[in-house]
Amino acid sequence: MLMQTHEARLDALRKQLEKQGIDGFVIPISDEHLSEYVGSYAQRLAWLTGFGGSAGTAAVLKNKAAMFVDGRYTLQVRDQVDGRLYEYKSVPQDSLAEWLAANAGKGAKIGFDPWLHTRGWAKAAAAALENVGAELVAVEANPIDAVWQDQPTPSAAEAFIQDEALAGRSSADKRSEVAEWLKAKKLDAAVISSLDSVAWLLNIRGADVERTPVALSYVIAHADGTADWFIEPGKVPAEVSAKLGNAVRVRPRGDFTAALGELSGKRVAADPDRAVAAIFAALDSAGAMAVPLTDPVVLPKAIKNQAEQSGHRAAQARDGAAVARFLHWLSVEGPKGTVDELSAADRLQAFRKDTGDLRDLSFDTISGAGPNGAVVHYRVSEETNRKLEPGSVYLVDSGGQYPDGTTDITRTVWIGPGEAPAEVRDRNTRVLKGHIRLATQTFPVGTAGSQLDTLARQFLWDAGLDYAHGTGHGVGSFLAVHEGPQRIAKARGGQAGTDQELLAGMILSNEPGYYKTGEYGIRIENLVLVEPRKIAGSEGDWLGFETLTLAPIDKALVDRSLLSPAELAWWNTYHARVREVLAPQLEGDALAWLEEACSPL
Repeated sequence: MLMQTHEARLDALRKQLEKQGIDGFVIPISDEHLSEYVGSYAQRLAWLTGFGGSAGTAAVLKNKAAMFVDGRYTLQVRDQVDGRLYEYKSVPQDSLAEWLAANAGKGAKIGFDPWLHTRGWAKAAAAALENVGAELVAVEANPIDAVWQDQPTPSAAEAFIQDEALAGRSSADKRSEVAEWLKAKKLDAAVISSLDSVAWLLNIRGADVERTPVALSYVIAHADGTADWFIEPGKVPAEVSAKLGNAVRVRPRGDFTAALGELSGKRVAADPDRAVAAIFAALDSAGAMAVPLTDPVVLPKAIKNQAEQSGHRAAQARDGAAVARFLHWLSVEGPKGTVDELSAADRLQAFRKDTGDLRDLSFDTISGAGPNGAVVHYRVSEETNRKLEPGSVYLVDSGGQYPDGTTDITRTVWIGPGEAPAEVRDRNTRVLKGHIRLATQTFPVGTAGSQLDTLARQFLWDAGLDYAHGTGHGVGSFLAVHEGPQRIAKARGGQAGTDQELLAGMILSNEPGYYKTGEYGIRIENLVLVEPRKIAGSEGDWLGFETLTLAPIDKALVDRSLLSPAELAWWNTYHARVREVLAPQLEGDALAWLEEACSPL
């Protein structure tokens, strides 16, 4: 009989921990590749706790347990995870390692799965536990898997080739670049375990993870330009093998650990932030010298070449037309009071499918009506589904995966009839002003994302307001919607990517927001491309942003009196561009709606 309640699952896990001789266990949202979005087989935290967010960790001891999430999920975790079973903890303010140390007790053995954590995390947790006489223990078998009776199996979907015309470079050229990097560092090989890095390096895509077109596999890249690709052989069609050629050796995924053992005496690069602890342990056991270096694919992948940039512009134009059709539909149907969060999300997806080019969504649509919009990473379900009430705010954050680009756009909409309250228009306009400020900023080469973050927050700060998430994340090309290494966010808290300088060709989101708990949420998000800028009389080299996303922003939520002449000019120029690109793709009432939505403010 399957365990239906999360209390029963927690009890079963505790019994299994006792069988395995450990006193506690740490459960992250993770897979063997440290992916943000993981396959259904790896959704161990969701199965155990009911938490549906994309980032979080649970710690389970014999008599207590805790759930650790960041500011994006403060509200969501309380809705989804039983507070009688788990304490709610916020990161980075609360440390999981410190909580374990404070609660484990002397002599306790706390288990962790070395295929789901970084070596750095394991070292820090082990040190914290050692200070109180407890021990961190790597388990050979994940105890969740022993009690998860209907655990799905990993996807068997076939990998496929990403057209070189869209990739802009051949896999051989990319592997040659990695080989030159290895030789310059006097290294023999590099372990590439991030799924999007593998996909980019080999110019392949897959369907093993929802929302991200990747194939479950690893690569060991060698200094001679060859590579070993560890993937289930049945997932590699003949045309993929033929395209990759003899320089890429296809080996069973199950041989990966043994292959690490074959690197005895070699100098091998592995990324301490992207490769799991088990990879480092296997290299150490083999007598290889594991050299901790950033994955050599990460930066080249982030800097889009001309083909990728052109692909993104085409994808954004196509996606923008789908979003415009949706916003027109919502303007008609929303005030009737019959639309709910699920039906709105379904309709938006249908408009994207109508393009004929949609391969998947790029993430689960955040469709938040009224108070649900204040949950930053809200995920609508049958249980939480709300009507879009007339006279309320609706937030929709969505995106699509197209062969030529990945999209991510947020629009906040006033569901009429009537005028939005002054407070809502004030907050939305402050968010808009921050969005415009960031979009129009020029900055010197060498500027990091953390140096720009305040620009988007300043008008909220003026009113004593803020938002508990980053302002911008990198975006892939028909790959991960959240891509590093670049990020625009506060520098404090050790957030990865905030010290990465922004380079021409990088794509990021520009998404300030404001959230009033229990009432409404506001976010305005466009994707931007970092590009060189010429400034008359300037000294040195400068950069700026090209806004890629094209869809109307709701006028009904704007207080025109709060906008400066320069901000009004940006609004009108942006919407003229939206009209120019989208109008040829629309007709009838949708076109008439677009003309009105894009008319000067």
